[in-house]
Amino acid sequence: MGTPRMTLQTQLVLRALLEDPARQRYGLELCELAGLPSGTIYPILARLEQVGWLESSWEDPAVHEAEGRPRRRFYGITQDGAEAARETLARTYRSRKQPLPGWVSAHQATGGGAS
Repeated sequence: MGTPRMTLQTQLVLRALLEDPARQRYGLELCELAGLPSGTIYPILARLEQVGWLESSWEDPAVHEAEGRPRRRFYGITQDGAEAARETLARTYRSRKQPLPGWVSAHQATGGGAS
């Protein structure tokens, strides 16, 4: 598993995914959560999927047809991806000497890693 380029936009997408790591989210939902346009979000999602941090799947065609809207692709952060994202984001925050957000565990904040 590689590490993606950790731009501010990538950090915003990861933080949105980490709000509820068990939940699958579609692209435009992530646009709203991260406050970024789709032209920024989709390349980031593709890179995160390439390094193994995300998995994606298309929704059942019957669902979108019944609702009369385009088909959605759902993205979910993998367990390994969530751990790697938390560690990487924690390092980024520590290097900027910013307070750590609530989704970083105290164990990771002290350099202990995942338990």
